[in-house]
Amino acid sequence: MARINLLPWREQLREERKQRFLVALGGTLAIAAGLVFMAGQYLNGAIEQQNARNEFLKKEIAVLDERIKAIKELKERRAQLLERMKIIQDLQGNRPVIGHVFDQLVRTLPDGVYFTGLKRTDKSIAVVGAAESNNRVSSLMRNLDASEWLVAPTLTEVKAVTAGAIDQANVFQLTVQQTQPGEDAGAASVKGAQGTVKDAKNGGNKP
Repeated sequence: MARINLLPWREQLREERKQRFLVALGGTLAIAAGLVFMAGQYLNGAIEQQNARNEFLKKEIAVLDERIKAIKELKERRAQLLERMKIIQDLQGNRPVIGHVFDQLVRTLPDGVYFTGLKRTDKSIAVVGAAESNNRVSSLMRNLDASEWLVAPTLTEVKAVTAGAIDQANVFQLTVQQTQPGEDAGAASVKGAQGTVKDAKNGGNKP
């Protein structure tokens, strides 16, 4: 019986298997490296794209912030202009009234009385002055009460002040309300007309 030595064949087979394994391992590593590279490239591209979007959004937000700031400034300017227009309209509307009020203050001023200060708040006028006597102050109060442009004078303070041995004056403070001729009559006529209409309605409902 012939003997066959199988050791060289087995060694050769082992070497072939080892080479195939190394080749397969290298191919697998190459494929894995390619996949990792592609995944990295994809992620880098996605990150760059997102960064570009973020930068675009930042620029647009900055533009919107500037527009909002400009709109806010325009609203503030508009409010200031409206306020100035209202003040100017009030001044223009009250100009004749103020002229009449100052004219009445001069006309109602009796001899021996002079004003040292005037302050107007809405329709209330605070007056500070001096008079030679209390009778002069009383005359001023009567003149103010008889004025068509001034009503309800109220004396808040009067006191005697002596300057030297002879000179003496009565310093006074009073308030008076500004009005317009016909204003009270107009309000009264409106109330009277409303009352007449109401009475007519009530009379019409009676059997």
